[in-house]
Amino acid sequence: MPTSPKGDSAVAPDASGLDAISKGAYVLAEPADAGLKKKAQAVIIATGSEVQLAIAAQKLLAERKIAVRVVSMPSTTTFDLQSAEYKSSVLPAGLPRVAVEMGATGGWWKYGTAAVVGIDTYGESAPAPVLFKHFGFTPENVADTVQSVLSRK
Repeated sequence: MPTSPKGDSAVAPDASGLDAISKGAYVLAEPADAGLKKKAQAVIIATGSEVQLAIAAQKLLAERKIAVRVVSMPSTTTFDLQSAEYKSSVLPAGLPRVAVEMGATGGWWKYGTAAVVGIDTYGESAPAPVLFKHFGFTPENVADTVQSVLSRK
């Protein structure tokens, strides 16, 4: 899994290294990074520990011939302050968006998400792998959610 932003991108040329992180969100992986040579059909938005899950879901979707961009959004507050041009370079209009958040889902709807894989309850207790599966934090569920969103288009 990539742990830092890639170099220059034709989509977001200013999004590289610490500059990308300082903008609050950046394109972490394009469909080509998962072996597909076609334009993205959807975007998965993730933060922190959810990024590895998004990358794994992108790979599963690539096996299904579904091209997905993965966006890392470490700071929604900072991203919200960026220019409209930058924001649309990271989250293009017309592409369905699915956010992955191991927490409350409420804040993601402002980004035009079609679905959020998240938790809106409190109090469950079990070993982490059991909870991840229970709440759908698996590459398969994230991939299935993206595929479901695309089928509604």
